[in-house]
Amino acid sequence: MVLDAGHGGKDRGCAGVKAREADVALKIILALGRQIEDSMPGVKVVYTRKTDVFVELADRAGIANKHNADLFISVHCNAAAPGAYGTEVWTMGPHKTDANLSVAKRENAVILQEDNYKERYNGFDPTSPQSHILFSLYQSAHIVNSIRFAQKVDKQFRTTVKRTSRGVKQAGFLVLWKSTMPAVLIESGFLTNRQEEAYLNDKTNQSYMASGIFRAFRDYKNELEAMNGE
Repeated sequence: MVLDAGHGGKDRGCAGVKAREADVALKIILALGRQIEDSMPGVKVVYTRKTDVFVELADRAGIANKHNADLFISVHCNAAAPGAYGTEVWTMGPHKTDANLSVAKRENAVILQEDNYKERYNGFDPTSPQSHILFSLYQSAHIVNSIRFAQKVDKQFRTTVKRTSRGVKQAGFLVLWKSTMPAVLIESGFLTNRQEEAYLNDKTNQSYMASGIFRAFRDYKNELEAMNGE
């Protein structure tokens, strides 16, 4: 499996008063990786980054494709009006609301910091609503298992980690589009909300978030193996 901490390096992502998205995402991803490596030694864990470096979106998915990963997990933090709070788990698909579109536009805008992004992303323009609408109609061959895993993450966040959930959603994320395996993008909370920023900037809570994703992965893996008679 491939673990992807969103943003990094020159791209810090969104920010609260103290916390940066790139830092929080990395800490959650590293905690998740440790839990998987300690409890499931048979699972190979690959990271798109383990330090504060900039990795282009296509390269993140490329790492997963190169390793023939069975699952791609990308962790981020959200940003909106100060009153917004809660977790979201995203899969690739058509956005149903303008709010869903705005999340995808914010995360996709990172390619503006990449060289030759128009050539690399088939002319996709992250500033154009039309580009996002056409792009979001793309349907992944792995959508069923992407949603299967996303629902398990959402359930763990609600029941085990005791977070407020904003649900499982779909939108057109470039990093998911380029991935040739089940893939989800997790928005772990809003750094623009002072309470959530304080929660997400705490090491213990980062470990709790990671444990929720770990439990979801364990259940997902067991379910698929049972379905396949393994």
